[in-house]
Parts: sequence; C-alpha cells; structure tokens
Amino acid sequence: MTQRVDLATVMDRLAIDEVVSGYAVAVDDGDWAAYRALFTAAGRADYSSAGGIEGPAGEVADWLAETMQLFPVRQHLVVNRLIRLEDQGGSPGDSAEVRADFLNPMRLAGPEFDGTVTAPNFVAAGRYTFALARTRDGWRLTRVTVHEKWRHMSA
Repeated sequence: MTQRVDLATVMDRLAIDEVVSGYAVAVDDGDWAAYRALFTAAGRADYSSAGGIEGPAGEVADWLAETMQLFPVRQHLVVNRLIRLEDQGGSPGDSAEVRADFLNPMRLAGPEFDGTVTAPNFVAAGRYTFALARTRDGWRLTRVTVHEKWRHMSA
C-alpha cells in the first residue's frame, strides 16, 4: 500500500468512527433530525432484539422519539469498535461494517423523577452492527442492528 492509500484508510476510519459516535449522541440527546441524517435514504434500523421495531430509519426515529420519553436520562457508551473496510485490491472500498459493544445506563421516568435524579435504574448492554456506505455526503449508515445481550432493572 502507498502512503496515499494508508492516509485514505485512516481518514475513512476516522469518518466512520464519527458516524458511530454521532449515532450514540443523537439517541442520547433525542436529536431525531441528526439521527435521520446519519442514514442513507434507504437506511434501516433493527431494534427487535431489544423489544423494539425494525424498519426504515425515519420510521424507527419516530418510534424512538416516542419510546425514549420513558427514559429522560440516557447515555450510550459505545466501545470495542471493530471497523472493517471493504478491500478493493489493496485500496479502501465504499462500504464498511463496524461491530461495537454498548453499555446503556438510563433513568426511567416515573412519579419519583423530578429531573434532577440521574442515577440509572435501567441498564441495557450488547453489541451493535453498523453497515455503512460512502456517499457524496460522506459515510452514512445503511443499517444498524442492535444485539441486546442483557438488561438490568432496579428500583
């Protein structure tokens, strides 16, 4: 590989990492316009392993906007990111896949929630699979799949 190809690969990895981080921030902040903007026009999301829905990213964003009202405090920790770029004979291609573990502590809304208590009483964890494509606007998600492995609820 040439230095130019190496640099392109590094830049792609950084851009892909930014999309994955942007995904977590959009969900945590409830920024559904930003969430939608991370996907291609045909992008899809699958939350079925966590009891959610699977479908076009826009429909899933609407479902998340409603569902996440139950969790006014939430924070994704997305770690152990394994980025695999398509290999086009030694050069980076236009698709990628990321596997990343997540830990997601959240605070359930309820009668005792006054907006100041931030201790989580619901935690979910598992692995995301992100599929991405290079577009004219940069890297975008073509699919997000949640593979929830465990969850814990406390009083």
